[in-house]
Amino acid sequence: MQSLTDIKTVDILGFPVADVNMVEAVAATVALLEQRRLAQEADSRVTGARIVTANAEILYHSFTEPVLGEMLRNADLIIPDGVGVVKAAAMLGSPVKERVAGADLLVELSAWAEAKGRSIYLLGAAAEAVEGTVAALHAKYPALDIAGYHSGYFDEEEKERILLDIQEKQPDFLFIGMGFPAQDLFFENHKARLPVGVMAGVGGSFDALSGKVKRAPLWIRRINLEWAYRFAQNPRRLGRFVALPRFMLAVRRQKSSR
Repeated sequence: MQSLTDIKTVDILGFPVADVNMVEAVAATVALLEQRRLAQEADSRVTGARIVTANAEILYHSFTEPVLGEMLRNADLIIPDGVGVVKAAAMLGSPVKERVAGADLLVELSAWAEAKGRSIYLLGAAAEAVEGTVAALHAKYPALDIAGYHSGYFDEEEKERILLDIQEKQPDFLFIGMGFPAQDLFFENHKARLPVGVMAGVGGSFDALSGKVKRAPLWIRRINLEWAYRFAQNPRRLGRFVALPRFMLAVRRQKSSR
């Protein structure tokens, strides 16, 4: 089992980003799961671990907004999800092994969960996206225990039903696809009522896995141009991409200040 103490981290704008490849990210997440489940057996008040799959936008907004920064620093594991994060680490002289995309991590953890008889719960996105993700995962992993799922659109009454459902099912992995910081705020605000092993924020992964949003071909992902493919599909994302040059400028300043 991967020991979390063995994981090297890179300081990017004050946040410890793990230097891991996909295999190591899965192993680290599983280690967190097993640690929390063991602790929860001894004390039911122990809450689940929280993983953030961080891209440049998440790191930059957390850097500029202290409340978000504190929440990100309190995560149990920050995984490099985004070419901007990979380039930033290289610029700082501490390159990370690779980008670990949230959607791919979800799939790999689902494969592990099926093999080990563990359960997952999906929360977030539109109903068609989360339902499509459930169908896609079941098609790939027929024996996977998907304990439950719900879209990310709900009122207070529905939210209470969701919390009660998760309490009853006690999934090992809770994947929340609401985007940062909404997914992390949901977990932090309700973690005392969420008896899960690990919560992983996976952003727009349900849209990609369900096919609602077409993902870039593998060769484009391998040359780190998935962001350009996504922008070409949806030019309205321009506002989000504005954070990237600001992020790189902040990283350059970090490098200069050393």
